[in-house]
Amino acid sequence: MARDLTPGTGTRGGRLRVYLGSAPGVGKTYRMLDEARRRQERGVDVVVGYIECHGRRHTEAMLEGLEVVPRVHRSYRDAEFEEMDLDGLLARRPSVVLVDELAHTNIPGGRHAKRWQDVEEILAAGIDVITTVNIQHLESLNDVVQKITGIPQRETVPDEVVRRADQIELVDMAPQALRRRMAHGNVYKAEKVDAALSNYFRVGNLTALRELALLWVAGRVDEGLRDYRAAHRIDRVWETRERVVVALTGGPEGETLIRRAARIADRTAGGDLLAVHVSRSDGLAGASSGALAQQRLLVETLGGSYHVVVGDDIPTALLAFARAHDATQLVLGTSRRGRINRFLTGPGIGETTVDASEDIDVHMVTHEFTGRGRLPSLGRRHSKRRTVLGYAAGLTLPWLLTAVLSQAHDTINLTTDALIFQLGVVIVALLGGAVSALLAAFIASVLLNYYFIPPVHSLTIGETNNIVALVVFAAIALAVSTVVDHAGRLTSRAARATAEAETLSTLAGSVLRGADALPALLEKSRTAFGMQTVALLSRVGEVLAHSEAEHPDEGDGQNETTEVPVGADALLVLTGRRLPAADQRVLTAFAAHVGAALERDRLAVVAAEVEPIKAADRMRTALLAAVSHDLRTPLAAALASVGSLRSPDVEFSPEDQAELLATADESLVKLTRLVDNLLDMSRLQAGALTLHLTETHLDEILPRALDSLPDPYAPIQPLDLDTAPPVLADPPLLERVLANVITNALRYNAPGAPVLVTASHHADLVEIRVIDRGPGIAPEDRDSVFLPFQRLGDTDNTTGVGLGLALSRGLAEAMGGSLEVEDTPGGGTTMLLTLPAARPTVPPAVPGEGPEA
Repeated sequence: MARDLTPGTGTRGGRLRVYLGSAPGVGKTYRMLDEARRRQERGVDVVVGYIECHGRRHTEAMLEGLEVVPRVHRSYRDAEFEEMDLDGLLARRPSVVLVDELAHTNIPGGRHAKRWQDVEEILAAGIDVITTVNIQHLESLNDVVQKITGIPQRETVPDEVVRRADQIELVDMAPQALRRRMAHGNVYKAEKVDAALSNYFRVGNLTALRELALLWVAGRVDEGLRDYRAAHRIDRVWETRERVVVALTGGPEGETLIRRAARIADRTAGGDLLAVHVSRSDGLAGASSGALAQQRLLVETLGGSYHVVVGDDIPTALLAFARAHDATQLVLGTSRRGRINRFLTGPGIGETTVDASEDIDVHMVTHEFTGRGRLPSLGRRHSKRRTVLGYAAGLTLPWLLTAVLSQAHDTINLTTDALIFQLGVVIVALLGGAVSALLAAFIASVLLNYYFIPPVHSLTIGETNNIVALVVFAAIALAVSTVVDHAGRLTSRAARATAEAETLSTLAGSVLRGADALPALLEKSRTAFGMQTVALLSRVGEVLAHSEAEHPDEGDGQNETTEVPVGADALLVLTGRRLPAADQRVLTAFAAHVGAALERDRLAVVAAEVEPIKAADRMRTALLAAVSHDLRTPLAAALASVGSLRSPDVEFSPEDQAELLATADESLVKLTRLVDNLLDMSRLQAGALTLHLTETHLDEILPRALDSLPDPYAPIQPLDLDTAPPVLADPPLLERVLANVITNALRYNAPGAPVLVTASHHADLVEIRVIDRGPGIAPEDRDSVFLPFQRLGDTDNTTGVGLGLALSRGLAEAMGGSLEVEDTPGGGTTMLLTLPAARPTVPPAVPGEGPEA
């Protein structure tokens, strides 16, 4: 996968090509050398500045025939190191230089601290560079990689250095293929393979690193595509991937539109769903906050993303958002306006968007609310008192102004009279809204004509100029009253929108605070709405949570009750003042968050209740299985030996008697040990026994486990047990688990091959691997081997009926660990026993793993 960027966009003279590896060992150095040989065959002057082969013979073979610039030697802390000869390369001035391990930290003594800085200087000299780097060494991904692998990356390179490359080629390999390559010795030496496979090179780690690499390169490809389109002034959408944008108004049709858009996005692999709500820049939300919150949750549940953009022209804002995200399809709902409304106001948002969409497909989705909208109100809503005052002022204020102006008729002219009347109309508009202002404007026009325009005390007008003045006055009065009313409406709604946003923002912070989210939400609801009490009740009347004012005012008569459903089985009940419709809209959003917090608390309680039941069930299963098998075998052997000795029909020689007594003794010892363990486990299952979890060293437990094996001389090879950190475990139980797992490995191991027992640590866990070279276990059979009375192939009943692994997994889980099956590279089965470390540790890097290995 390669990405070619526009040449000459940077200030460097040389061109940079980067081979980006998804993990160590995928072959990026080999690919770089292969490219160098191709260029050399074309006559290009290519030299090797620095190559690290890590002893890989195939990589070393690719170096043959290429000129290698000798390295420089530097001393550091009484040791000798080799570094790239930067000055030698600049003096040699080839056309192309190969530089491996871009993130490498130079030994002190050179001109630069990092190798990527050396590369920058080479590029500045006009020399092309081909280099390699692994995804885990990019600075922006450093913390993410450490969380995935548990291994900190101390050598990093800024993303911008790689992003500015003229060409980036991803070198990738499937995790299973890379692990096979390692098992065959093509990456690390044989003595380091097991440690590497057990730590950094797990399938999960490699899969996550591969995804990071693919996503990072895909992002750079998108950047390159956007740069190319910008450079060539290409505004049309390129349908490289389906991106579906759904426009949300906060109306009841939102959920229908979201689900329809999700179905469209799902029709193609990799389709993206983006939901967008256009908010007016003047603060007029015009949408239900609660409905938008619920629709946002639905979008995120369906795997989409939610966005809010600001714009006064909704079609323009929608299309600008869609084009900015390279959307291929836009989903809109059909208009909720009625026919009369559409006739009066002209084309709606949908029609305008379709006309301007050009190469974006627009889906107009019908819904049950189509055509059910209402005509807009002429004025904003006021309280009943202010409405009455507005009409009263509209009727009386023009008369009062007439009386005052009549007394000063000799000192002021008609223009001043008209301006004063206009001021009165503005005052009425601020007080009562547009309707009362229109009434005041009409009365003022009549009074101005009758008392102040010649001939006075008559509705007739003698001069044409005065007619024009009166008409202009009336028009200005109407316009000013409308504008003032509109401005007041904007101010009111903007203030409410700001308050709602601040309230919901504070609410979100309360939800994110964690365990006390529900009480915090109720307290925030009570204080935000100025209520006396807020209670969360179940449908049967049980109080789930409660918040009450410290000093409730019982004498004001405000005892209205407001109920809001919270999910299917709870109610949010508020007692206090009567809530207006606008506040109830915000309250719906509060109820949605309360429902989420309540559900989270319930899930936490259920999880806490289920976990002991699960543990008890696992223990009960192990106990029953052990009683049915492990008790019977030694008991039968002891009974047979004692019964033979007591038989009067057979006379045994002293040697036979000794052998029978030894068999009985050995069986009774096993039986005693098993009974003790079973009694301890039965107490544990009943909650009457506490596990003795202590700091346990593996190199002390393993010898005791080996002593209990049927064959004390079995070929067992322990590795790295003495260097592994101690685990938190119950020593007798851990001894029993190890004995069972090792016995199982010996049973199926290849003849003559030793069973390996290794230990390693990852983050705060210690992993013990018991490795055999037997036939292995098919993936579909891995769960069944942990069931009681199940063995691989169900053959050879003389060796038992397959209880050991079932019992071992139950004991491991009781100690807070796990027991799983893995493939052994090269063939066989690996039993992975994971236990918590007694002391949290930070693991070192894999032995022998260089920064670009």
